[in-house]
Amino acid sequence: MASRSLLTSSPWRGISMRAQSFPLARQLTASFGVRHIAGKSSSTSAIAYKAIRRRHAPLPTSDAPSAWSAQAAVSNILYETPTPSSAPPKRHILNCLVQNEPGVLSRVSGILAARGFNIDSLVVCSTEVHDLSRMTIVLTGQDGVVEQARRQLEDLVPVWAVLDYTSAALVQRELILAKVNILGPEYFEELLTHHREMTAADNAIENGEQPSLEEVADDFHPSKLVASEALRHKHEHLKSITYFAHQFGGKVLDISTTSCIVEVSAKPSRIDSFLKLIAPFGILESARTGLMALPRSPLYGPDEGEQAKEADDVVDASQLPPG
Repeated sequence: MASRSLLTSSPWRGISMRAQSFPLARQLTASFGVRHIAGKSSSTSAIAYKAIRRRHAPLPTSDAPSAWSAQAAVSNILYETPTPSSAPPKRHILNCLVQNEPGVLSRVSGILAARGFNIDSLVVCSTEVHDLSRMTIVLTGQDGVVEQARRQLEDLVPVWAVLDYTSAALVQRELILAKVNILGPEYFEELLTHHREMTAADNAIENGEQPSLEEVADDFHPSKLVASEALRHKHEHLKSITYFAHQFGGKVLDISTTSCIVEVSAKPSRIDSFLKLIAPFGILESARTGLMALPRSPLYGPDEGEQAKEADDVVDASQLPPG
């Protein structure tokens, strides 16, 4: 009785009536039920939703010729073969809304890898909706090929929808953590050269001698700077790195004897510019997240709403009855 009352109530009554016009949706609603779509979600809820909400245009029909000669068949194949696209590949941003279950990421990445795409960035996170995750994928390719991949991704069972944000107005952000040397580029180059030529510890291990921790530390971090000179360089370079971080909206998270860790959150182009600015100091390590994007909401002025209302009040004379 509870399920019957739920199906006959609004708005599920309208959904079930519309679902009867689609064979696949009628089979799905009969096996899973509308109550299952509205209640606890699963991997089949996404395909049931797409079957109900999406209506495909009818395919064009054409009568094939009764008999073909070899010459006519080859001529037709050569004529119908599309020419290679000369459009240059460009950067695309895809936003996938998927079911939060194991194996979805491998299926999505498998389809893109099968088509030869190199994923530039991939960020997966849960949303405010239970059992729903968001994937932000950045890849480079031609428009037609990316659109085919987008439709193929949307046909997966645990995928609700795949949105193309390439031409949309977006808010884009990336986060980077960089460990930067604060003793100057000379010390950084000296450190790299010393690591390439360091063989004393290896010879000691081969001879059966275990060096002490102090010897290993001194050998790993060579320093020919005077204490006062190193202190002066450290404060000057730390001040410059802090200034660059503040200009890009970042901050210094940690300071050690020879390095500091900087955090910056900005759009990808500003992250690239920040890395170029701090590269002369010497980047010891860096960790960069992928792209996160959300579409901007439209902003309407006070007069735009009144103009839209006046446009709706205008009566079309062609819609009036005669006389």
